Amino acid sequence: MKALVLTGVKQFEIQNLPTPEIAPDEVLVNTAYAGVCGTDHDLYAGRPGSAAAVPPIVLGHENSGVVAAVGAAVTNVKPGDRVAVDPNIYCGQCDYCLTQRPELCDHLSAVGVTRDGGLAEQFTAPASVVYRLPDNVSLKDAAAIEPISCAVHGVDLLKLRPYQKALVIGDGFMGQLFAQIVQAYGVHQVDLAGIFDDKLKRNRELFGVKNVYNTTRESIPEESYDVIIEAVGLPTTQAQAVAAARKGAQVLMFGVGPQEAHFEMNTYDIYKKQLTIQGSFINPLTFKDAISLLESGKLDVAPLISHELGLDEVQDFLEGKIKGVSKAVVKLGD
Repeated sequence: MKALVLTGVKQFEIQNLPTPEIAPDEVLVNTAYAGVCGTDHDLYAGRPGSAAAVPPIVLGHENSGVVAAVGAAVTNVKPGDRVAVDPNIYCGQCDYCLTQRPELCDHLSAVGVTRDGGLAEQFTAPASVVYRLPDNVSLKDAAAIEPISCAVHGVDLLKLRPYQKALVIGDGFMGQLFAQIVQAYGVHQVDLAGIFDDKLKRNRELFGVKNVYNTTRESIPEESYDVIIEAVGLPTTQAQAVAAARKGAQVLMFGVGPQEAHFEMNTYDIYKKQLTIQGSFINPLTFKDAISLLESGKLDVAPLISHELGLDEVQDFLEGKIKGVSKAVVKLGD
């Protein structure tokens, strides 16, 4: 089978690999689409994602496809089923797993990070992380279920109420997902701040966003929002998120910044305004909710997927040579 193998820091090779063997509790998937995201940028550059990737490794953790074969102990899917795969695999035995916080697992492994993933014509995964797709969810859209599930986890960590005003900072793919998901969870007003007029316009015209702010030329109103979701990961936008918080607000720090980055804030404001500042890491047990958002039509991801790549274009994309990308997926099969 054809696979894109990360052989070193910023080094890819397209190789012909043998068909992976499956254990009794595993599933072999013919890959249809694999999404490429910021985590892949980090892994390509030698930085860790949810865990460290040790070359040689096949990346690709946002995957959809068709079941090719199942192990003898598998009962939840069968050959021919259309599926999406949650990449994250928890040990089930550490303190975090045993106290209902598996995303913090001490022994986390992941498809496309610590084991070969979807940037290949076939890959394997434990049956426990393989989910059948509804008939009305396309395989292309299904490649976005993993990032959707990460956003759902972030929303699950908040206390959302219909009366709230919410602001999403960041008009990248994740920020645009949040703008729709927070509305699906019942918040009556969602605003969006970013730097691209076309993305801001699309979210206002298609996805119900009320107010938009292009931060290259206008300021975000301060002390104006009950919920602020920071989906960029830069000190500047993190400071903007805190500044936008009114009394009693919740600030979700979702964006992944450089590991050495810091931002400044007035600690007295946390006390005086009784702020909640919340981190969010990966996607524990949120795949079913993510699939349901697509199935119900409350989330429309198709307009956000701007580029369909081949394996030979992935490196150019990660090097920044392909411009104007909202979300890129790699097509590997039908």
